[in-house]
Amino acid sequence: QVQLVESGGDSVQPGGSLKLSCVASRDTHNIPCMAWFRQAPGKEREGVALINDRNKVTLYADSVQGRFSISRDNAANTLYLQMNDLRPEDTAMYYCATEPPSWACALNPAPYKSWGQGTLVTVSS
Repeated sequence: QVQLVESGGDSVQPGGSLKLSCVASRDTHNIPCMAWFRQAPGKEREGVALINDRNKVTLYADSVQGRFSISRDNAANTLYLQMNDLRPEDTAMYYCATEPPSWACALNPAPYKSWGQGTLVTVSS
């Protein structure tokens, strides 16, 4: 399994921005599919965004489309999530994840084998 460490979570006001980072323990050139998920209190974990180097695809949940941007720097073994125009409903613990089966690179969290410990994002006035 890959070890993943997220950072960048904070408390911000509505309309603010944050950039989350996720550092992997090994070379991400060999890890095509990486994704961000989030879980709000009392809710199920949901997919936010993914990036697949195998086919150069990025995918976003409808709720964040146009506001969030996922990217990666394989030279630094790091995954990013730029979050703009944050809303109170974006408040959640954010997790990065990787190593689903090759056929399962999607925004469903179930197939992902490796997870970080999470970083908390709070959006409140």
